[in-house]
Amino acid sequence: MSTESDRVLVQQIRGNDSRAWLEIDRRYRGRLTAYVRRRLKDHASVEDVVQETFIGFANSLANFDDKRDLQTWLFTIAAHKVTDQLRKMGRRPVATGTDREEEVLGQAADVRQRPASSLARSAEQREKEESALGLALRECVKDFVTRAEYVKLMALELMYVKGWRNQDVAARLELSEQDVANLRFQAKKRLRDRLTAAKLSPDIFPELQG
Repeated sequence: MSTESDRVLVQQIRGNDSRAWLEIDRRYRGRLTAYVRRRLKDHASVEDVVQETFIGFANSLANFDDKRDLQTWLFTIAAHKVTDQLRKMGRRPVATGTDREEEVLGQAADVRQRPASSLARSAEQREKEESALGLALRECVKDFVTRAEYVKLMALELMYVKGWRNQDVAARLELSEQDVANLRFQAKKRLRDRLTAAKLSPDIFPELQG
C-alpha cells in the first residue's frame, strides 16, 4: 500500500504543483540512482536512465492508481529502463537471483522520507532553500560566463532546463558522452559545495549527493 505521504504527493503532482515534482525527485532520485548504477555499471548512462524513469512515471500518471505503492512502481519502471539500456549497449540482461531487487528496494523503509505534514514546510524555510539554490545556480552560470565557457553553459541548459540525456547533449554540442557526464558531475559538485556553505542540510537536495 502507498503511504499517506506518497498519496498526497501524487495528488499534488496531478494538480501540477511544481514543488511536488521537486519533492518526488528529492525523495527518490538518490535511491533510484544507486539501484541503476548497481545494475548498469555504466556511469555515463546512469543519469539518463534515472531521468527516463521519471519521464516514464509522468507518462503513466494518468493511469496510476494512487493506492498502489509508489516506490515499487518507480523501481519497476527503472528496471524496465535498465533492461532497455542494456539492450541498446548490446548487453543481455542477466538474471542474478535479485530480479526482484527493485521491489525489495521499493518496499524498504526510506529513512529520508518525510511525513505528509512536512510537505507543507514553512514558507520561510522554503524561501531560504529556494534562495540558496537560486544563488548557487547564478554563481555557477557567472563562473562559466567569466571563463567564456559557453559550450558548458549550453550543455547545462540542455541537461537541467530541457532535460536532455547525456548522449543527446553530446551529439548536439559535438562533445563526447564522457565529457558531458564529467560536466554534470562537476556542476553538481559546485552546487553541493555552495549549498553546504549556506548551511543547508544535504538531505534537502539528495540528488546533488554522490
